[in-house]
Amino acid sequence: MNHISPHTAPQGGHHVHEHEHEHEHERNAGDQAEILDLDAEVLAEHIASITAWLPVGTSPRRIVDLGCGTGAGTLALLERFPEAELTAVDLSAAHLHRLREKAAAVGAADRVRIVRADLDATAWPELGTPELVWASASMHHMPDPNRTLRQVHDLLAPGGLFAVVELAGFPRFLPEDAPGLEERCHAALDHHHAEQVPHRGDDWGTKLTKAGFTVEGERTVTVDIGPPRTDAAGRYALSSLRRMRGSVASALTAEDLTALDRLLDTGGPHGILRRIDLRVRTERTVWAARRT
Repeated sequence: MNHISPHTAPQGGHHVHEHEHEHEHERNAGDQAEILDLDAEVLAEHIASITAWLPVGTSPRRIVDLGCGTGAGTLALLERFPEAELTAVDLSAAHLHRLREKAAAVGAADRVRIVRADLDATAWPELGTPELVWASASMHHMPDPNRTLRQVHDLLAPGGLFAVVELAGFPRFLPEDAPGLEERCHAALDHHHAEQVPHRGDDWGTKLTKAGFTVEGERTVTVDIGPPRTDAAGRYALSSLRRMRGSVASALTAEDLTALDRLLDTGGPHGILRRIDLRVRTERTVWAARRT
């Protein structure tokens, strides 16, 4: 989560047009910051439950958050481990700036080291020797995740823990018995992601084992929030469906596109912000793997 977040753009592309890639990434980052912040706010309780579950043994003093986005995981980890210092790594300067603001707002600025880096690059920056590495919704963006897993294995202190959090696709917001517009949108989005983010939904447990880790736990957290909906949940649904529209519009029928636009109409009577039956439903799975 994130961010990288639940709906972040791939971090790849360093090998050909690095500067163009970074400019494009920053353009996308401005759009993503809002949804990453809303994701952190709406799902704060669930993120906290994941950090509380981690089988760390001795509390880590040094933590690295890979693909930190605007800091949902970073802040949860700082709260969970109050003695720890954390290195937050992301390619987006905009996301890192937002993270720095959040850390300062909770009085934790002196515990966070900001590192802007492209994790697709062959050589990583100096990240110390952490006892815990956290990667939420970022591993599936790596063009060669098996190489990244080996890099994390080498980075960790002996006995350190690697937590990989993966999303079960895009959140759902409409009642399960509603007409199938949302399901058709999800089917189109899954097809889009299969082409653009092929490693989303990978079996990270098997990959972690092959990279030399010992998987000590796996847990799936089910999210089902509301109604009544909060203002943040409404804005989260609106922002999420807007991003979905950008990816699936060309695959929808004219009728479905009209229905989706009706949901996105903030001034109309049928807009998502006016629905009293809005829910936030999704799942996140976390693997905890030890460097032995």
